[in-house]
Amino acid sequence: MPFVELFVPKGSLDQEHREKIGGRLVSEVMIAEGAPDNEAARSISWLVVNEIDAWFVGGRRLPAGEKPKYVVRVGVPAGSMDDDKRRDIVRRVTRVLADADADPGRFTQATAAWVHISEIPEGNWGAGGEIVRIEDIAAMVING
Repeated sequence: MPFVELFVPKGSLDQEHREKIGGRLVSEVMIAEGAPDNEAARSISWLVVNEIDAWFVGGRRLPAGEKPKYVVRVGVPAGSMDDDKRRDIVRRVTRVLADADADPGRFTQATAAWVHISEIPEGNWGAGGEIVRIEDIAAMVING
């Protein structure tokens, strides 16, 4: 199940846009992963929003009032992804950001948002004080 981090310049998202993005981002990643949409899967699919005080592009601080940049980092268990799923995650994440933006067309450019998919190696995911393997996650979400 995904762990999603959204990085945005501080103050660039009002509460309405934060809710609009936050309400959809994890769901769209779950769909791309092929995860079931049930309570067990949702309970281990998390999103955190990191508001960054200083955002620099090319050594220049992003000026106040400039359209925000986004970085979305998606952590998933290694072995659960192939290129089609990765591509689907990138497209879905970008669409969620564009749908919440006043200028959705800018998301066709590489300078508006980056999506990083981090595949966590088997044995490097833990919860409840134990190592959690991909088969443990699958059993949890399938058995609900």
